[in-house]
Amino acid sequence: MKTTLVVHPNHKALSEKIEDAIANFDSYNEVLGAAERNVIKNVIIDGKTYTIKSFKIPNVINKIAYRFFRKSKAERSYSYANKLLDLGIKTPIPIAYQKEITPFVFIRSFYISEFVNCDLTYRELTTDFDIKDHEAILRAFTRFTYELHQKGVHFLDHSPGNTLITRNVDSYDFYLVDLNRMEFGELDFETRVKNFSKLTIHKSMIEVMSNEYAKCTGEDETKIFDRIWHYTKIFQDKYYRKIRIKKRIFFWKKKYQNRVSESPIK
Repeated sequence: MKTTLVVHPNHKALSEKIEDAIANFDSYNEVLGAAERNVIKNVIIDGKTYTIKSFKIPNVINKIAYRFFRKSKAERSYSYANKLLDLGIKTPIPIAYQKEITPFVFIRSFYISEFVNCDLTYRELTTDFDIKDHEAILRAFTRFTYELHQKGVHFLDHSPGNTLITRNVDSYDFYLVDLNRMEFGELDFETRVKNFSKLTIHKSMIEVMSNEYAKCTGEDETKIFDRIWHYTKIFQDKYYRKIRIKKRIFFWKKKYQNRVSESPIK
């Protein structure tokens, strides 16, 4: 197996310690988030906290695709993070990425960035309407999304957990995370409004975002709301349909496994 570690030129002095941190990844206990697919942990190097993301080992088809035809998720995250920073868009500072391959297949990859100690994520806005500055944050977030669109950034995973928010005295900073799916280029109106569709199911929040986005763009507020709500419903229908299908597959798989385990040995 071949291991390739790419460290940002500004952080070359950390190369050996990063390599060691990845090698000992499984021994770190501080897991961030649910760790359903990818596992994210914090590690302290020279007194500073860094975040290491271990991407889920892909299926057989993707092992071949990532080996020969596509960049790994870690490499894309690293590359996109640097591009965002060049555009003046905040994201945790990219430090390095590592990939493991054999002559025939891709094995796995890691992405390392500086840790951002945020006050909240967009997700909290969808669950706690008593946050004192709820509307102010939501409007600032909408202006931030407008900035992304104006700079030609199409963040395909623009969803509740992927924007970290920090409060300043009279403003907010927004940091994008989970960066491996992005496109860059001019965005038309439909692509822009569709980009809001994964953020919330609450009409009241979409109304506020539509109002603020209309102020930014000069487009009709009702038209913006109608299109965001339209795409939100489509996304929700798809999301819950996928869950229902997975549950059915799991049910029949479990039923089959139970039958096999109960069968007498012949």
